[in-house]
Amino acid sequence: MEQYVIIGNGVATVGCIEGIRSVDKESPITVVSGENHKVYGRPLISYYLQGKTDLERMKYRPDDYYDKNGVNLLLGKTAVSVDTTAAGCVVLDDGTKLPYTKLCVATGSSPFVPPFENLESVKEKYSFMTLDDSLALEKALFPEAKVLIVGAGLIGLKCAEGIADRVASVTVCDLADRVLSSILDTECAALMQRHLEKNGMTFLLGDSVARFESNKAFMKSGAEVDFDVLVLAVGVRANIGLVKDAGGETDRGIIVEDDMSTTLPGIYAAGDCAQGPDLSIGAKRVLAILPNAYMQGHTAGVNMAGGEASLKNAIPMNSIGFFGLHAMTAGSYEGDLYEEKTEDSIKRLFTKDDVLKGYILIGRNERAGIYTSMIREKTPISSVNFDILKKAATTVGFDADARKKKFASQV
Repeated sequence: MEQYVIIGNGVATVGCIEGIRSVDKESPITVVSGENHKVYGRPLISYYLQGKTDLERMKYRPDDYYDKNGVNLLLGKTAVSVDTTAAGCVVLDDGTKLPYTKLCVATGSSPFVPPFENLESVKEKYSFMTLDDSLALEKALFPEAKVLIVGAGLIGLKCAEGIADRVASVTVCDLADRVLSSILDTECAALMQRHLEKNGMTFLLGDSVARFESNKAFMKSGAEVDFDVLVLAVGVRANIGLVKDAGGETDRGIIVEDDMSTTLPGIYAAGDCAQGPDLSIGAKRVLAILPNAYMQGHTAGVNMAGGEASLKNAIPMNSIGFFGLHAMTAGSYEGDLYEEKTEDSIKRLFTKDDVLKGYILIGRNERAGIYTSMIREKTPISSVNFDILKKAATTVGFDADARKKKFASQV
């Protein structure tokens, strides 16, 4: 009988549990959770602040999920080291040693905080990654509050949306010259920024904080920003320490193969801490997105339990919305461009070497899953009616046999 241990308790862990149980129904599973909460939908923390959801509806699985799956859940515990000798074990912060035969490291990522001068002088400063972060920030908010968010990426902007109706003003600064710089090009980012500004956001882009003095930020541009609450959303770093310290191969993340195995025997990694194959660039990359975390976790779990699974078609993709304007992106932005745009919408499809490489859709009501599947499966453009498909993501663009095979459950 195996002894499974999973470090972390996010979506990747759920995937891992369900992957294990698809093969092995009996062997015990222990989950080590640094948080004191059962698994929840982390992207929902901004909607919690908006009042669009509550703690009950944020649960990613029911309360009895762990018991039904034979999982021993250790809440509020931190793994400090991994012993990779023959009798492998995970050492916790309280000295407990958890023996394992198969281990999955699903430790996620942590906020990256630059060494801002005099940051310690700011009393009300918060991150925005976990439910506890959201609950702590909520307590600091009040109707007259001026909030400064450092970081105009996904985390910073979702935070801004979540608190906009609860405070007097929100200012967002970023060293990048545009919002969402990791997923949007200049023109697409400008459209999104205009929409955010219409909803009360103020931006200082291409600028960063030089120093803090209590409730004032002195920007490198010379601007000064007064605030009551500071949110640091500059970026994140994968939590790779456990594997790195144990001698495993790491880079920006924990290096994994198609089966999610690391370079350490019996040890797998999944989720935001893992650096695995990215089909869109033909190389390994950290893909810190929820669907990928689940797929990686499930793949790891199946293989941990002695089954066979691989994940070779992972790609970067995002589906986000701010104040009613939705954006979907996937793949890479290279090759020939097909574009449609209006004042408040953009559609961009990128093609190269007879395949769809990526897309950006803002303010569009599209069946983007069709485009995503074409990217994943490297569907030859010459095998479909792309003149139809580029106008609308529809099954009509595929021949009858392809429709029957690919979309039987949808048509």
